[in-house]
Amino acid sequence: MPTLSTPRLRLRGFTAHDLDTWAAVCADAEVMQHIGAGGPVGRDVAWRHLALYLGQWAMRGYGVWAVELRAERRLIGSVGVLHPEGWPGMELSWLLARDAWGQGYAREAALAARSFSRDALGVGELISLIRPENARSIKLAETLGAVNTGPIDFMGASALRYLHPAAAPVAGRQGG
Repeated sequence: MPTLSTPRLRLRGFTAHDLDTWAAVCADAEVMQHIGAGGPVGRDVAWRHLALYLGQWAMRGYGVWAVELRAERRLIGSVGVLHPEGWPGMELSWLLARDAWGQGYAREAALAARSFSRDALGVGELISLIRPENARSIKLAETLGAVNTGPIDFMGASALRYLHPAAAPVAGRQGG
């Protein structure tokens, strides 16, 4: 799995050493309120997340990276293309620890993951599945140029399906 760098972030593979930090992220009720069943999960489920992320790289050749702050070498979340069996499409996904919110890290990481997926892997259509009440993720998806194509039933609840067009414009990007 490749490692990607942005001005402030490093996207790398998860390791066993990440479990404590990832479990803490997954135990935060505010972080997890719009993920899965809508609540915090235990260390055992956090471990299964890491196994899924690593396994998908092995089985599909793409997947989800650990996102760390380059200067601190501190894990702050995940970003990448999530597509386990039965998923409704190749999903550009992101999840950051609460102390990393509001600093542009999710946008920076998602742009890097999306660019790599398209440029290096030839991935075409990407979606993001977002619970209707998740205003932060909706704003990010729209900033990334994704378009809401409507609700779908996903994991027993309603989710909005955001489509990332092949040449999505990014809000705030300077021309040139």
